[in-house]
Amino acid sequence: MARILLVGTATLDLVFELDHSPDADEEMRAQSLRICRGGNAANTAVVLSQLGHEVEFFGTLADAAETSVITHDFHVHGVAYAACPRLAGRPPTSSIYLSGANRSIVHYRDLPELTLEHFQIIDPAVWDIVHFECRNVAVIAQAIQQFRERAPATRISLEIEKPREGMEVLYSLADMLIYSRNFALHSRFTEPVAFLDWMRSRAPRAVLTLGWGEAGAYGCAPDGAIKHVPAVPPETVVDTLGAGDTFNAGLLDALVRGDSPEAALWRGVALAGKKCAIHGFDLGELLQKNDSFVI
Repeated sequence: MARILLVGTATLDLVFELDHSPDADEEMRAQSLRICRGGNAANTAVVLSQLGHEVEFFGTLADAAETSVITHDFHVHGVAYAACPRLAGRPPTSSIYLSGANRSIVHYRDLPELTLEHFQIIDPAVWDIVHFECRNVAVIAQAIQQFRERAPATRISLEIEKPREGMEVLYSLADMLIYSRNFALHSRFTEPVAFLDWMRSRAPRAVLTLGWGEAGAYGCAPDGAIKHVPAVPPETVVDTLGAGDTFNAGLLDALVRGDSPEAALWRGVALAGKKCAIHGFDLGELLQKNDSFVI
């Protein structure tokens, strides 16, 4: 068991199941609606807790009744959140429309991001790993630099999901960089190996990983060969929402264990495959029934 702090966002997700994607001006009835907790760091925290780690989520929470959906889910899954600042506003909300393999997401956020002052209550020395979503770049850069000075042994992981202005300053600050396929494509790379070769010159001291959806994942250690592992899909795909966040949890779990980058990729894709077999993130029963996830 490790102590892991997840820094990022927790959202209120409204998940609509549709029988088809609506046309312009079409009025239709959804087949089902789920109202649940979401958010990259929050999803990863819930999965890591089920893997036996001591986990805390750190991000702004709205001082509003709807936030109880988020906090109740944290409570059920054993994720601490007491350090989160409560701010006036509404929780970040995502309306998610699913129709077969198609997915459309509409985000709404008016809640402020964490400030550097919020980080002053965090003691980085008590954590084995601190994992950040790349959001407010300037604040995250300062927070990581302060954490490095106060607790040099604490490992830093950073998720790069989408482009943000000035984010290049973060690359040299992390021990592990977790890139998304969307970010690689936005950077004009259609080949994962070429992207990682390019990124290795910009972050030469970090372990690099890159999820590539149904094609699996790629990664490398500093000065190491780039490895590829295939996806591990379930017999029946039920819900892919949050599969990337679950992949991230597998990577962090492997980092705690001291696994090689290749073993970490296997752990990540296997866990993501298990998540795709169910709605939501209650993986406990699946992990107990089948130990093929363990490398």
